[in-house]
Amino acid sequence: MQGVVIRNYSEDMQAAWDAYVTQNPASSIYHLSAWKTVIETAFGHETAYLYAADAQGNLCGVLPLVRLKSPLFGDFVVSIPYFNYGGALGEHAEVESALMLQASQRFAGTTVGHIEWRDVVRRASYSVREDKAAMILALPETEEVLWSQLGTKLRAQIKKPQKEAPMLLIGGEEYLEDFYAVFATNMRDLGTPVYAKSFFAIILRQLGKKARLVVIRHQGKPVSAAFLLGFRGQLEIPWASTVREANSLSMNMLLYWEVLRFAIREGYHQFDFGRSTRDAGTYKFKAQWGAQPKQLYWHYWLPEGKELPRLNPDNPKFKLAIAIWQRLPLWLTKLIGPPVVKYLP
Repeated sequence: MQGVVIRNYSEDMQAAWDAYVTQNPASSIYHLSAWKTVIETAFGHETAYLYAADAQGNLCGVLPLVRLKSPLFGDFVVSIPYFNYGGALGEHAEVESALMLQASQRFAGTTVGHIEWRDVVRRASYSVREDKAAMILALPETEEVLWSQLGTKLRAQIKKPQKEAPMLLIGGEEYLEDFYAVFATNMRDLGTPVYAKSFFAIILRQLGKKARLVVIRHQGKPVSAAFLLGFRGQLEIPWASTVREANSLSMNMLLYWEVLRFAIREGYHQFDFGRSTRDAGTYKFKAQWGAQPKQLYWHYWLPEGKELPRLNPDNPKFKLAIAIWQRLPLWLTKLIGPPVVKYLP
């Protein structure tokens, strides 16, 4: 694009990069430079953070890229892995296209099998997957208004665990042990490799108060927990877990209610429940709170003749692995899970 130059990120660009991301209304928290440090430190992945500068040298676009390379899952690039958002962010579509073209050219001569951009806008010139939607709830000004908007059944499910005198904890790294105890157990039960506890610790340290933990204890033990990320008026829940033993008490419903109360108290305008396949169980769970779908567009650069990747739990070839994982001892999943999950985007 005429007048725009694409350059590599350097540490002296951090303040300008983050200032641009913060002021761009289309940005997400995952565009911040802190994730470069998080991913490099936690997983050791190669990153390629690109930015666009105009004729005056002013930053006018950014593109975070992470390369995942393993013998088991292949060699590919994602913007960005582990989360729902990323992709090119620019002053206008031409800047974003220039950033994406530069990324494609950079990896075209390598062993990279595809590049995946996790967008919320459709880009006509790229292959795309449209099977996921983010579930977004517009938050009222008070929790009383939100309570009145909930259905009778949902309110009853929230009241049920309140009778058990649970303890609510909201904070930072001081509650990481509780969060991880619940999260690791739930991931094993779902048949999913678990992240290392250090991954969450690094996020909490890098993001500061943009990252919060919510934990519910019952009879002195953590039974339900959530990891929250807040940015520019929106609070997101990338991870939430409840141990099986607490399901009969509806502790997960209380967890979400307390998280929404927290979001309103902190002045957030929207709550992001995360992505779901339309009409799946998780989609319906989120919709009952009043959340509305926001289409996600995951775009791809692919070598000629290559099909869209299917590196997800819905792929039938992973069913046996999931079934085996569910039967492993918890201690073993904590040991062997992190080296596996670091390559699952």
